[in-house]
Amino acid sequence: MRCPKLAVSVGEPAGIGPDIVIKAARELSRFNTVLLADPRVLRERAEMLDRDFPAGSYDPGDRARGLSVAHMPFAHPCRAGRADARNAPAVLAALERGAKGCLSGEFDALVTGPVNKALMRKAGLDFMGHTEYLARLSGAPMPVMLLAGETGSGRTPLRVALATTHIPLSAVPGAVTRERLAAVLEVLVQGLKRDFGIEKPRVAVLGLNPHAGEGGELGAEDRDVVARAIAEFGDPGVTGPWPADTAFTRGNLAGQDAVLAMYHDQGLPVVKHAGFGATVNVTLGLPFVRTSVDHGTAFDLAGTGKADEGSLVQAVEAAARMVRRRSGLTQ
Repeated sequence: MRCPKLAVSVGEPAGIGPDIVIKAARELSRFNTVLLADPRVLRERAEMLDRDFPAGSYDPGDRARGLSVAHMPFAHPCRAGRADARNAPAVLAALERGAKGCLSGEFDALVTGPVNKALMRKAGLDFMGHTEYLARLSGAPMPVMLLAGETGSGRTPLRVALATTHIPLSAVPGAVTRERLAAVLEVLVQGLKRDFGIEKPRVAVLGLNPHAGEGGELGAEDRDVVARAIAEFGDPGVTGPWPADTAFTRGNLAGQDAVLAMYHDQGLPVVKHAGFGATVNVTLGLPFVRTSVDHGTAFDLAGTGKADEGSLVQAVEAAARMVRRRSGLTQ
């Protein structure tokens, strides 16, 4: 069976991206993993962590299992914990390299490390987040952010998708339209089938307002927009609007394959509380597989050896599973 070829963008070099890649080297070597990074930065960080880092130079023709580095140099010195916006263009260049490699068939999937959006904008780059950037680069009309983890019991999958992503809370009501919800639900349901192997997905759609609007007493959006969008979608597995304050109880989650939250901080705090460090960020709706870690750059932990590589390992393993499912290969 052909080994999935996974591109991994290390992310912001002053953060913990290099740390977690180095700590996870053994797990990453189980696949044909190509690090999009500056090898000099990785060597220096490995020395700081007192770790071996046996990664050779990337050979595009090599399909064997192992870890290699595709040289993506930084223009300025990188020091652990000391961010430098002058290196932001190189961070974005690595991300672009991985995405275009997936689009061309060079790579089977892209796994992304943590970046710092503020540094990107400080450098004058048009970057609001991985989800939006990769959608624009690939021409995907409706990317859907989904975080996949487990409940605290460690047995029940917990998947939370977002109807909107990185926008101000004040802009959410206007962005939640019937048309948008229909498009998001289509991408989510198809993604659950294709990438998670769920034949008949069950999706709980959250209400926008407290108590899902209380029949219009606490806002008309849930009655006039969310409920109508669900009815028009016409899938018996898609239900709601559910009050967000009770949708995540154990009994309610037991009957669902995913939850669709209306905005970023309605859904993500729950899934991150349940499994932070072992949760995977997935972008549905792209023409290639993309997964990511569930955390940020953590500049204060860079170079200390305290960064947890668990989410990166989960993201790489999830990407490989999705590639195999899309290819119809057994795992």
